Parts: sequence; C-alpha cells; structure tokens
Amino acid sequence: MIINHAKTRYTVDKRLLELLVCPVCKAPLRVAGTGASLELVCRADRLAYAVRDGIPMMLPEEARVLAGDDPLLTR
Repeated sequence: MIINHAKTRYTVDKRLLELLVCPVCKAPLRVAGTGASLELVCRADRLAYAVRDGIPMMLPEEARVLAGDDPLLTR
C-alpha cells in the first residue's frame, strides 16, 4: 500500500498490515481511509490507530475511540 503525503511517498508493507493485530484485544485490524488519513480499525474495541508517514501508531492511548454508529465499524 502506498501513502502519498506532501509529495513524499511512504509505503506500508501489505504483509505487515496482515500481521498486525489490535494491541488491546489481539483482534484483526481492518485498513480504512486513504493517503494521509489511513487508519487501522479494531471493530471489537472500537479503536482506530493512525498511520503516520507509513508507520502504524499502535499505542492504545493514541488510538481514536470510535462511536458505536461510526461508519468505519460497519464496512
């Protein structure tokens, strides 16, 4: 997966994305968004982990808490 950010291209290895799991509950993560707004979503815990400069930010305290009706949870 290629991420374009301010004319700089960052890549996130697809195999890495397949291996990553939620650090809280170990559930699989789903990729959501594109470009600079890429996130890894845990449906079980309703958390979205940002990907910055091609690096997944997997710290639970930095995750965005999703509302129960957030569209990212139903995709």
